[in-house]
Amino acid sequence: MATETYWADRYIEKRCSAEKAINQIKHGRRIFIGSSCGEPQYLIKKLAEASTHFTDLEIVRLLSLESTPLTLIADESKGQSFNIRSFYLGSAKPKSLARNMRFITPMNLSAIPRLFKSRLLPIHVALIQVSPPDDFGWMSLGISVDITLAAAMSADLVIAQVNSQMPRVLGRSFIHVNDVDVIVEHEEQLLSVGELPELESANIIGRLIARLVDDGSTIQISPGTTPQATLLALSGKNDLGVHTQYLTTDIMRLVSMGVITNRKKGFNEGKLVASCAIGTQELYEFLDDNPGIEFFPSDYVNDPGIIARHKKMVSMNVPLAMDLTGQVTADALSYNHFSGVTGMLDFIRGSAQSEGGKSILMFSSTTADGKRSRIVPTLDNAAIVVPRGDVQYVVTEYGAVNLFGKSLQERAMAMIGISHPDFREELFSEARKMGVLGADRKLAESVHGIYPIKLEETRQINGEEVTIRPAKPVDERRIQEHFYNQDKEDIYSRFFQARTRFVRDDMESMYQIDYIKDLTLVAVVGEFGFGKVVAVSEYLLEEEKNIAEVAFSVSKDWQGRGLGKILMRKLSEAARENGIAGLVAYTLPGNQGMIRLFKSLPYKVRTFYDGDIIELNCRFDEVEG
Repeated sequence: MATETYWADRYIEKRCSAEKAINQIKHGRRIFIGSSCGEPQYLIKKLAEASTHFTDLEIVRLLSLESTPLTLIADESKGQSFNIRSFYLGSAKPKSLARNMRFITPMNLSAIPRLFKSRLLPIHVALIQVSPPDDFGWMSLGISVDITLAAAMSADLVIAQVNSQMPRVLGRSFIHVNDVDVIVEHEEQLLSVGELPELESANIIGRLIARLVDDGSTIQISPGTTPQATLLALSGKNDLGVHTQYLTTDIMRLVSMGVITNRKKGFNEGKLVASCAIGTQELYEFLDDNPGIEFFPSDYVNDPGIIARHKKMVSMNVPLAMDLTGQVTADALSYNHFSGVTGMLDFIRGSAQSEGGKSILMFSSTTADGKRSRIVPTLDNAAIVVPRGDVQYVVTEYGAVNLFGKSLQERAMAMIGISHPDFREELFSEARKMGVLGADRKLAESVHGIYPIKLEETRQINGEEVTIRPAKPVDERRIQEHFYNQDKEDIYSRFFQARTRFVRDDMESMYQIDYIKDLTLVAVVGEFGFGKVVAVSEYLLEEEKNIAEVAFSVSKDWQGRGLGKILMRKLSEAARENGIAGLVAYTLPGNQGMIRLFKSLPYKVRTFYDGDIIELNCRFDEVEG
């Protein structure tokens, strides 16, 4: 009776030199090359050296770091040696991409394994890189499982570079010696990506995003400068989990700090799940035989149904640009080479279906040189990676907005509000021309105002979370609704007249603001972007006197909870920091709440009577003794 050959014997039989392995490839074959930092560099180098002996090979891969420039060889040979097929979902606008855009096959990563396994795109040869086999003959694909496992399992000929520096990563990352045809042993350092440049705008974005991520959330984050800052900003969180496409050095640091525990994911609890790693050699050592980390293929990790099974799933991705209606394009940037190879849409849709989930798009408002806005009127001649209907939270260094459920006009106003001030006037004008802003919209001087993020504050008041922050243009409708819901006597105290209508022209001063001479603070409860305004406070500068008039309105059911004092304190501090000399308020004698509120300030308060009106004023240089 015949006996199966022991795997170790077969391993020895399959070993050969790289030259001999490459010689087994026939003309006209389709060759998959292991992706991202898991590229089998030695095999690729030998393939390139033998390129003149081949005709019509098709190289299939993700967008690559090109340790060996196969694209250049393809150009020089005019495609006679190599043709390149890169899976990439971006706009191909950078010169390095546009020059080779004919090679691009736009696809979401979650769909690529099915393309291979179904043989709709047959893989004839797979060049992969693996760890040495364990005692049972299993070799790990290490830092690059994503689409590599599907390519290897469906290829006619599998050539594996066995590299002792490849970490043994757990999960569905293994291929057996028996499933490999040729083995080339060669040790070399894995491709790595060093520290990314630190940008102040990215750090601001990180602090904004930290307010949107709750303790116990499961996060997905794409690599790049902004995510780096975001991860630093998440260092104060507790019990975060990770289900992500790319595992990075910064995620490793959060694990080491105890921020990421994976204990409250709701699915795959206790495990950090990813499909590949991009980072430093330190990261790769961290992955080796780590029982808390499992890698799975892209058709699992990027499956929206799998993503949605996690509690509080938060996806955080970096687009190249967005337009005023919310359409998104992505690209591989010079400092973030992999951002265009995207499962962005998969994660956005999966997180939207998750219990308590959120999707966040984050980017600096301008290009690195500051000469171009990354918020544009429309995206022309660009690959739309995320349709406008899928977009939720958008964050730049000038603020955060929630576009979900918003009209095109509301979206345009929101996007202009978080764009760089130097480009707001142009964006406003273009939005009017496009018809997404009504003719009644005015371009006030305040369009150049920079949102003062430092004034944002979240408090627990009687067990309910309240966000106190400067008003934004997108608050227009909510401020109107606040006044429509007020009692008659509260309206009379606020406006000194009985009012039943609060049209936008009358309310405009409360959200068309410059944050210096005119500042409105709102207190909001409920979900970000859909919260209810329960209090409005405003100061408006009287420039001749350098004194700011203050006014307040607090919903009936929130009166007596100390909210007015918090708002008054924040208004007075902001006014003082902005060089204003003092405050003045006009109220009715019966409005004892407002009188007590003003007198709670730590300054000498003067009171004057003018008929039925009381004037209260104070100066910041006269502290109450």
